[in-house]
Amino acid sequence: MSQQMNMFDGSMSEPLAARLRPRDLSEFVGQKHLLGEGKILRRLIEGDNIGSMIFWGPPGVGKTTLARIIAHKTKARFVDFSAVTSGIKEIKQVMEDAEKGRRFGEKTILFVDEIHRFNKAQQDAFLPYVEKGSIILIGATTENPSFEVNGALLSRCKVFVLQALSEEDILQLLQRAVTDSRGFGNMNVKADEECLKMIAVFANGDARSALSTLEMAVLNGDEDENGITVTLETVESCTSRKSLLYDKTGEEHYNLISALHKSMRNSDPDAAVYWLARMLEAGEDPLYVARRVIRFASEDVGLADPRALDIAVAAYQACHFIGMPECSVHLTQAVVYMSVAPKSNALYMAYESAKKDALTTLAEPVPLVIRNAPTKLMKQLDYGKGYQYAHDTKEKLTDMQCMPDNLAGRTYYRPTEEGSESRIKARLEEIKRWKKERGK
Repeated sequence: MSQQMNMFDGSMSEPLAARLRPRDLSEFVGQKHLLGEGKILRRLIEGDNIGSMIFWGPPGVGKTTLARIIAHKTKARFVDFSAVTSGIKEIKQVMEDAEKGRRFGEKTILFVDEIHRFNKAQQDAFLPYVEKGSIILIGATTENPSFEVNGALLSRCKVFVLQALSEEDILQLLQRAVTDSRGFGNMNVKADEECLKMIAVFANGDARSALSTLEMAVLNGDEDENGITVTLETVESCTSRKSLLYDKTGEEHYNLISALHKSMRNSDPDAAVYWLARMLEAGEDPLYVARRVIRFASEDVGLADPRALDIAVAAYQACHFIGMPECSVHLTQAVVYMSVAPKSNALYMAYESAKKDALTTLAEPVPLVIRNAPTKLMKQLDYGKGYQYAHDTKEKLTDMQCMPDNLAGRTYYRPTEEGSESRIKARLEEIKRWKKERGK
């Protein structure tokens, strides 16, 4: 039987990432800002002085591994809990057991993997037990806890941000996997540094992804009587369908759309097209991108170039008609147009300023002169009395006051000198001069 077949016999049937999971901090790679000598998290773990905390970071950076290390180090009862398979009933049972243990002086550390998957009611079930010290909660999440964890629960937890591993960190893990007996140390696997570096780059900071790719490369390596050789061709075949780091419902989704928006705002078409491609090639819905571009057309270009909105809406329609991959060029046209168009946020600022006043003057009555008067009673109450129809005048202007009395004279829209808006600014100044001459 070949060595490749033997890889999956006995203890080798476990995935490589599971076999090589660090057993203590000395084997842990990365997160030196938290686990380096003298750093806060290392001191807490080594002193068995753990409080409620949340590990937040991308996949494959050691969140669950840190929990396992704490489990081995602590004298407290350690309970492993999955947010995917557990509900309120299971939570309550664990909490009752923890409360019983507390009465006898026993601490319970509860580790909840993927805590962001718990809904509000499930998270609320933890809260009273965390508050009174029945449990020490350790949560792990790939999502921003500010959005995914209840504020009351989050305020009682220290958040530790774990970072994607560097290529050097990943390379260290891969070299260990080749030489460690828990990995391929007994199989005489030959993989030069160039091959390992290619895997490290592909992994994009994810140790689990790197080890899984190495395992696949070894399984498909060239075998002879001297062992298994992993070549660049083998690695390339295992990584040919590289998946981009992207979760359409997670934080990276918002990071990338933010990058696109800010690149267009900064008049950088090359960066904007790059972020557009990142999203579309990762499977983003082109209609979502098109909607964001429509928003941009008014928020950041506005009346500096009124055609921007037409271009954005047309791109949305093109995406709706033909879909991906053909509509990528239409979105590119819209994104480049937005990037090079003159910029004005005057419309956005106008609405935000008016919104602030509107929310604080909700009871302010509409001036009688511009009220609707469809009934006789309303007319008797002077609804619409004195209304001036602008089209009946030569200038198409009147000196009628349309604002509530306490907001009379307030200005929200302040046009810039950019593009077409300079003409609008000149026209507004002309209108204001005309009204001022008539005492308004």
